[in-house]
Amino acid sequence: MAANTTPTLDELVSDVAAVPSLPLLYSRLDETINHPRSSIADIAKVLSEDQGLAARILKLANSPLFGYFSKIDTITQAVTIIGIQQVRDLALAISVMGLFKGLPEDLITMERFWRHSIGVALAARVLATSQRETNLERFFVAGILHDIGRLVLFTRLPDLCRKIIEQAEAEQICRYEVERQVLGFDHADVGGALLRRWKLPIRVAEPVEYHHRCNQAGQFPRESAVLHCADLLAHALNLDESGDHTAPPLITGSWERLAISPFQLTLIVEQIDNQFNDITRALQGAAS
Repeated sequence: MAANTTPTLDELVSDVAAVPSLPLLYSRLDETINHPRSSIADIAKVLSEDQGLAARILKLANSPLFGYFSKIDTITQAVTIIGIQQVRDLALAISVMGLFKGLPEDLITMERFWRHSIGVALAARVLATSQRETNLERFFVAGILHDIGRLVLFTRLPDLCRKIIEQAEAEQICRYEVERQVLGFDHADVGGALLRRWKLPIRVAEPVEYHHRCNQAGQFPRESAVLHCADLLAHALNLDESGDHTAPPLITGSWERLAISPFQLTLIVEQIDNQFNDITRALQGAAS
C-alpha cells in the first residue's frame, strides 16, 4: 500500500463497518451504574443478562486475583464485595475479549494474543498493588487492552501488517518501531484512539496509548509506567507472545519511578507466576 493511501489514525478507528463498537450490554451496565437511583440489584440484573459474562466475573471473583476466603456465589455478592467500579472494569475487560473475530491466522493466534494480554493485565495489577494504588481493576483493564491497537491494524491493514512483521523480523527490531516508520504511528496510538472513541476513561486510554513511551504520558505517567513495566515482565516471564519476537526495551526512568526493590521484585514475579494459569482459566472462552 502506498504511503499516500494509508489511512490516518482517525480514519483507522472511525470505520464503524470494520472496527467493533463496545458491546451494548456494557453500555447499559455503565448507564445503570451512573444512574443515581440504581441499586446493586439493578447492576447485578444487567450483568446476569449475559450468562457467559456473569460466569466469568464469578470465576474471577473466586480466583486468587481477590483471595477471598468464602465463596462468592452470586453476581450480587460479587458487586457488593468487589465493588461497583471494579466489577464494571472487569466486565469491560471480558466484553472486549470477544469483539474481534475472523482475523487472518497467519497474522495472529487469538488464544496466544489474549494469554499475553492477561499476563500483562495480571502483572499490571500486581505492580499496582505494590504501589498501593486504589481501584486495581483499572490496571487490569489497561493490561487486557494494551495491544488492542494491533487487532485494529490487522483488521484494517492486513497486507501492510504482513510487510511490517517481515521487516521487524528481518531487522530484529520491535514491530512498533516499524509501525512508526511505515505509518507514522504505532499500535499503541491506535489503541488509545480507539479507547477514546469508545469514550473510556482517560485513566485507561492514556496508559494504553503510552505503554511504549511512558516517559511522554501527560496526565497518568505513573499508570503508564506500570503498564510499560508489566508488558516487559510478561515478556520476560514468557506469558505467551504478543507477536513480537523482540522484547521491547525498558524506558529509562520507568522502573525507577516505581521504586521496586529486588526483594519486592522476587515476590511480584512469584505472585504473577502463581496466579497466571488460574486467571487465564477463569477467563477461558472470553475470546472465543
